[in-house]
Amino acid sequence: MYAVIRAGGKQYRVAPGDVVKMEKLAAANGDTVEFNDVLAVSAQEGTIGPGAGAVVSGQVMEGGRANKILVFHFKRKKQYKKIYGHRQSFTSVRITEIAFDGERFTAPELPARKPKKVKPAEAAEGEAPAKSAKAKSKPKAVKKSAAKKSAGKGKKK
Repeated sequence: MYAVIRAGGKQYRVAPGDVVKMEKLAAANGDTVEFNDVLAVSAQEGTIGPGAGAVVSGQVMEGGRANKILVFHFKRKKQYKKIYGHRQSFTSVRITEIAFDGERFTAPELPARKPKKVKPAEAAEGEAPAKSAKAKSKPKAVKKSAAKKSAGKGKKK
């Protein structure tokens, strides 16, 4: 099951569970977004029908900005160069459901995230960390200055 939707002036082919990066939406993380502008729906393998009355809903995952694109203008023989950059804003949306003709196709639930493990403190508070025996026995390296080169201008004999 998939649908073709129009969002932000572009068309996207989406299925339940897909994560799509689209033009920036005015929604915060975790909000639910509905796309009513559905162009086509595929209910079964090989059949595609018009998307009249279909609704695609999704959940906003994150927002951000894409990598920088450098725009470089150059005119040869005219000493003209101009460069500037552009970063496009985007919103990542996870498609949760496609509803069409009384049927609902939903995405599987995401597994719950496990909390990160906290590393135990190596030393108790107030105690200095123990240094290894090798670190104490090694002498410090002495930096030598570079040898000077002679500045003679003639041939050497």
